[in-house]
Amino acid sequence: MIRIKARVTTARGAVLATLWGAVAVAYKFGCPQQDGLGARIVTSAVFFAVGTGLIVYVRRALLRELRQARRVAGAAQSVVLRPVPARLDGLNLAAAQLSADRGATIGGDLYEAVATEHGVRVVMGDVRGHGLGALGTVAAVLGSFREAAHDEPELVSVLRRLERTLARHLRERSRAEHPSSGAQDPDNPVAEEFVTLLLLEIDGEGGLRALNCGHPWPYLLRDTRVEPLTRAEPLPPLGPFPLPAELEARPCGRLLPGESLVLFTDGAEDARDARGRFLSLPTVLREAVYDHPLSAQTVLRTVFGAVLHHTGGRPTDDIAVLVLRNDRRNAGIPGARGTARQAPTDPQPTTHR
Repeated sequence: MIRIKARVTTARGAVLATLWGAVAVAYKFGCPQQDGLGARIVTSAVFFAVGTGLIVYVRRALLRELRQARRVAGAAQSVVLRPVPARLDGLNLAAAQLSADRGATIGGDLYEAVATEHGVRVVMGDVRGHGLGALGTVAAVLGSFREAAHDEPELVSVLRRLERTLARHLRERSRAEHPSSGAQDPDNPVAEEFVTLLLLEIDGEGGLRALNCGHPWPYLLRDTRVEPLTRAEPLPPLGPFPLPAELEARPCGRLLPGESLVLFTDGAEDARDARGRFLSLPTVLREAVYDHPLSAQTVLRTVFGAVLHHTGGRPTDDIAVLVLRNDRRNAGIPGARGTARQAPTDPQPTTHR
C-alpha cells in the first residue's frame, strides 16, 4: 500500500511538472514578444511562483509519505520486536534497540523475554547485516522462540527448534533469491547468512543456565563490580555449522537479589569514536552501578547515552541492550547475600570481537 501511494505521489509530481513545462513552452511560442522590462519581470514572477508552488506541493506530499512509512515501520517493530515487560516474575527489565540505518526503526538485532513454567527465558541475537534486509530472519527466529520457550522443557530443545526454523527460513529465501525467480541480487546473500544467539534461563531461585552461539557473554553487575557472566568459549553461530549432537546448557551460578545482567549485541562494544577507539562497555557499566537507586532503566539509559556520545550520534552497527535486575525478595535462597556463593568454573579468558 505504501509503495502504491508513493507511486501515485510521484506520478502526480511528474504530471504537474510536465504541465508546467508545457505552459511555459506554449507561452513562449504562442504569446507576442514582450520587450518591456516590466513585462519581463511579470512573466518571470509568474513562472517563479508556479514553479515554487509545484516544488512545495511535491515536497509536502513526499513528507506525508515518509511519515506514513515511519508509522508503518513503527507498527512492524512493535509486532516483530515488541517491548519487553517492565517486570517479569520478580525481575525488573528494560530493553531498547538502535538501528545503524538512519531513519530506520528496525535493525538486525533481536531480543525477547518470557515467563514460562520452566523459568524466565531470554533470547538475545544478532542477524548478519542490518536494516530491513534482516527483518525476515529476525521475525522467523523470534516467532520460533516465543513458541518453543513455552513448549520445550529443556533449553537445549529450544535452541534446536531455533536452528531448524532458521534453516527452513534460509531455504525459503534461497528459492526466492534464485535467478530463475527473477529476483535482484540481495544485499545479504543466503550463503553468507548467520545469527549469533544467546539463550538464558533464570529459575525461581535465580539459577542461571545459558547456551551461547557466537554471541558476547552478558556482564554481571554485583554491588559495584562488573564482570562477565562466564568466560567460556561459545558455540559457532547458527547457520554455517550444525549444532553438536551432544549439547548441554551451561550452569552460570545465580542472579541474586539486587544483581543485574546486561545482555547486548556486539555493536555496543564495537562502537568507535572519530579516532577509531572502541567504547569500553565495562567502564560505562561501572559508572552506572554508582547511581542509586539502581534500576534496569537507569543502566539502559547510561549505556545508550554513552554509545551515542562516543559515536557522535552515528553508530555504524545495530545495537541492542537488554537489562535484567533481580528484584525478588527471598533471603532464603542459596547463595543470598551473607552466605557463601560458589562461582562457576571457567577456562582462561578469551577475546571475541
